[in-house]
Amino acid sequence: MATQENRPDEEEPVQEGEDVGDHDIGAVLQPGQEPLTPEEKERFLARARSEGRTLTSEEMYAIFGPPPEEQEQKPVYANVMPQEAARLTPEEVFALQQDFFPGLASGALSTLAGLPPPPPLVVGVIFDFDETIAVRTRPLADLMAEGAALAAAYMRSTGMELADDIAHHIVEARRFGEEKSEEEREEHLADDALTFLLQFVGYPISRMDPAVLHRAVDLLFAPEMTAWALRPGVLTALKSLQATGLQLALLANHSCDRVFQRTVDYLKIRPFFDVCLSSSSVEYRKPDIRFFQLALERWGALPHEVVVIGDSLKHDIAAGLELGALTVLAAGATSSQVDLDNQLLSTSVLPDAVIEDLAQLPALVERWRD
Repeated sequence: MATQENRPDEEEPVQEGEDVGDHDIGAVLQPGQEPLTPEEKERFLARARSEGRTLTSEEMYAIFGPPPEEQEQKPVYANVMPQEAARLTPEEVFALQQDFFPGLASGALSTLAGLPPPPPLVVGVIFDFDETIAVRTRPLADLMAEGAALAAAYMRSTGMELADDIAHHIVEARRFGEEKSEEEREEHLADDALTFLLQFVGYPISRMDPAVLHRAVDLLFAPEMTAWALRPGVLTALKSLQATGLQLALLANHSCDRVFQRTVDYLKIRPFFDVCLSSSSVEYRKPDIRFFQLALERWGALPHEVVVIGDSLKHDIAAGLELGALTVLAAGATSSQVDLDNQLLSTSVLPDAVIEDLAQLPALVERWRD
């Protein structure tokens, strides 16, 4: 049978066992043909290396197949350490607002958008009493001694037989009750302290008249009640804050609520306050935040919507911070114990602001409100 002659443009197929190096790689893998075996690929690559040349893209394709599809490169992020939030003072926040967002401060953006102005960020201020609203005009030790003498004289006038040194014991009983209240954060009432003292010195409980003891406690605190004077700038601050629509509360640690309420009336400041509470009316005391929460519940306010101001880092500022409120330290004259506490806590309890003149308070609160 006649054989068909090979045409010039056709390549002879590779025969089994034949050296692939004698053929062009493009002819090795024609459409429809089987791919090269590993041995055939290796012989061809050896020949290419001996000739000192690199494979063309067609040869690479013929041997290794099409290149893999490019995969989308995903960014690789190194571990990012969390950064500590910057602590800005209210003055720095106000300056940034004025420089970069002046419209927010004035409510202009809301007005242009046809929206109602945003609600104020501060709705109420909680004041401490002792050395914040008012200061004593006489030494406390003298006032306590004078009050104890009045109480003892009154009880004797009703027929009670008491030891000559009972006034001294009354003062000691009051101090002990205040120390226990501070330690336990639970108010020990002055009426109870006097009753326990009389029992301790042997006076029969059956001969105690509650009305007489009630009056004796009033006399014990009488010299102090009239020895309070408003701190400079207080009336200016209260009038200004009340005029802006803020709610105001007055909270004090005091062992006799009726004496505290009479003191508020004596100083003629009750009309400024929506809430006037002493710890003896609820039986727990600052820095217990439950005391502060009573004002929030009355106002329907959240902690961050109120400002707590007081002279004590321990009782007022620490409690305000725990509550989540803004805090203002009323610096200046205070009791020796509070001054010592403030020194010990000065690096760990940091108020949001410190003022010496309470007349500065309205402007400070107004900046926080916007």
